[in-house]
Amino acid sequence: MDHRPGRPGIALGAVLDRLPVPRILRRAVDAATAMGGTRRLEWLSAAGDHIGTTLDLDRTAQELADYIVPRLADAAAVDLLESILTGGEGERIGSAQAPLTRAMAVAQIDRLQHLEPDPVGELATVHPSKMAYQCLTTRRPIVVRRIAPDQYEHIAPTSHAALTMRRAGVHSYLVVPLVSRGVLLGLVDYVRSGDRPPFTHADVALACELAAKAAVFVDNARLYGRERAAVVTLQRALLPRAAPSTPGLQVVSGYRPAVDPGGVGGDWFDVVALPSGRSALVVGDVMGHGLAAAATMGRLRSVARTLLGLDIAPERVLARLDLAARDLEEDQVATCLCAVYDHAERTYRLASAGHLPPLTIDAAGRAAFLDVPTGAPLGAGVIPYDQVTVRMPEGSRIMMYTDGLIKNRNEDIDVLLERLRTAVEGPRTSLSDSSEAAWTGTDSCGDGRFDDAVMLMAETISQPDAEVVAWPLPADGSAAGAARRLVRAQLERWSLSELVDVTELVVSELVGNALRYGGGPSGLRLLRHDRLCVEVSDIGPDLPQIQHAPLSAEGGRGLQLINMLCRRWGSCRTPEGKVVWAEQDLPRQ
Repeated sequence: MDHRPGRPGIALGAVLDRLPVPRILRRAVDAATAMGGTRRLEWLSAAGDHIGTTLDLDRTAQELADYIVPRLADAAAVDLLESILTGGEGERIGSAQAPLTRAMAVAQIDRLQHLEPDPVGELATVHPSKMAYQCLTTRRPIVVRRIAPDQYEHIAPTSHAALTMRRAGVHSYLVVPLVSRGVLLGLVDYVRSGDRPPFTHADVALACELAAKAAVFVDNARLYGRERAAVVTLQRALLPRAAPSTPGLQVVSGYRPAVDPGGVGGDWFDVVALPSGRSALVVGDVMGHGLAAAATMGRLRSVARTLLGLDIAPERVLARLDLAARDLEEDQVATCLCAVYDHAERTYRLASAGHLPPLTIDAAGRAAFLDVPTGAPLGAGVIPYDQVTVRMPEGSRIMMYTDGLIKNRNEDIDVLLERLRTAVEGPRTSLSDSSEAAWTGTDSCGDGRFDDAVMLMAETISQPDAEVVAWPLPADGSAAGAARRLVRAQLERWSLSELVDVTELVVSELVGNALRYGGGPSGLRLLRHDRLCVEVSDIGPDLPQIQHAPLSAEGGRGLQLINMLCRRWGSCRTPEGKVVWAEQDLPRQ
């Protein structure tokens, strides 16, 4: 044998290079049978029952290492190419290239606990002087039946590890490539020590056959993990990264992907800032999993945000979403719960499309499910949807979620809902702690969820009364003058005198439109939060639109003027009629 540095000694490698693999396996079977090795073949056949029990890559690699020790070796390590783990489809190892591998699993008998393989999870560069490099380059097993003193350096990852290996009595070494579907995945190291005999021809063939079977499981886990990562990345990209300002609300949200890649799908949530300081909370769940469900989720979320931005009521949003879902080529359905919070009145207006009921927690910590009329899922074509309005006092909380938060494969839905209610009920805690209690209290199996889940929890918080003021208005010609006086006085109390002139003009136009087309104004509301918002309500059903007024016309330009003076304006229907609003930016301090 050639023991020069950079040329590791190989006892059987040259022989293996010259023999076709099928012939090697035939010799191994013959040798094993002659030695009474039927049990070894049974052990190889049973490998599929112990390796690849899940689609988790780390666990699969560890199962392989644990299955090898102690039956075939005293210690074993599984290393995979980093390029494979980062999405590559294999690489050719050249003489000028030092591949990166990541340690995935290690197993050893008790007396070899002090060996120093690469720690699990760490990256390592495979130097050309190492026997592992020759294995990766040739894609053939390398065996050293009796390790010479100067060969430990070519086996162990470091000089100190080589010394430790020698002192531990390791005397025989085998490294086998992991190849699946023509793709080089990594390698498996085997060592024997003490009085155990060195690796034989039959051992090499057995290790090659085991590696071939295990490589399929490893590759399946790798591909499944890559698909899961792609779906989770897409889904996270489609979910909101940060919640907008929500006057009168403190909101926490969360998303938990499924452990099983096949469970990742189309759960989503959204928080949308609406005019007049109101906030919309939306939670939805596309029925199905995978990339198609995630794509459908993104489409429905975009439509929902657009509709809510137009200040459409929750029940009408769901009706429009149902039409949008029916137009999708995937023919998928989804559940959805939509709520609009008005912090001036401390009320929620909710509508449900086949979704689980929201959970409310009062200031004393008592939890109860809210009775919301449950309509058909989106895409089922059964509309309209009914809405319900509930008042939420200061300090109360509402929790919206998808079924992945609670469900498992063994218990009824009533039991699961009660577990969720119990998890969040009790002495008052912070909003984030209460949210975490819901996550932990519903994970009944303890090893992760088989379906992805989202949760949205919001608490009503106190706002100074001066931030929102409302007045009734007479439904006659005196309304405009009264509105101007009220607005001027309130803006001066808020130290916003700079906005008086524009706001008086805006409120005059809004009140005038209500007198002409809305049956007379019924109320005026002024809100100050991130912006200043003026609202005028009336009983008319028709929403205003900007009209083209000819040059000779004396009127018809009121909304054009508002559109130029304000940041934005709009209108929305109410059970009593409609509200027309206009927002201005606050002056910089």
